[in-house]
Amino acid sequence: MGILSKLFKKPEEAPAFNGNQLYAPMNGRTVPLSEVPDPTFAEELLGKGIAIIPTDGRVLSPVDGVVETMFDTGHACTLTSSTGVEILIHVGLETVGLHGAPFRIHCKNGDTVRKGQLLLEADLDAIRAARLPIISPVLVCNSDEYPSLRTVTGKNVTNSDVIIEVEG
Repeated sequence: MGILSKLFKKPEEAPAFNGNQLYAPMNGRTVPLSEVPDPTFAEELLGKGIAIIPTDGRVLSPVDGVVETMFDTGHACTLTSSTGVEILIHVGLETVGLHGAPFRIHCKNGDTVRKGQLLLEADLDAIRAARLPIISPVLVCNSDEYPSLRTVTGKNVTNSDVIIEVEG
């Protein structure tokens, strides 16, 4: 490749959105669900997935899809991806008891969302001040419909990183 073609090469296009990939809904460090100090999540009773120890309170859509349930308290939401993956994002543990105080909701039930769209914001300092864990489970609630579910743990992630991939 000559110098001119290097200078004027076309930018690479981002890969097409793959509905079987879930991107990190928040910045932070991924950990296995077994590290979540709540048996409902740690024992995968609601589905398989991972957890994120967030570094900021912005929660972004991990997929293109529809908001199925945005809890009034803002502590959790469920989405269905454009390919049918059912996702639960739960910010912190026992945060429903904060009655919405540290949460700011940016979408509602039935909204169509794109990957990276802001869903809600959480005041992580207020959650810590209430002496509640900020570890945040991200689950595929219909994981039993997929023969393979791969997760990425032990890594610092942003919304540009795939954290879960389902095949089926």
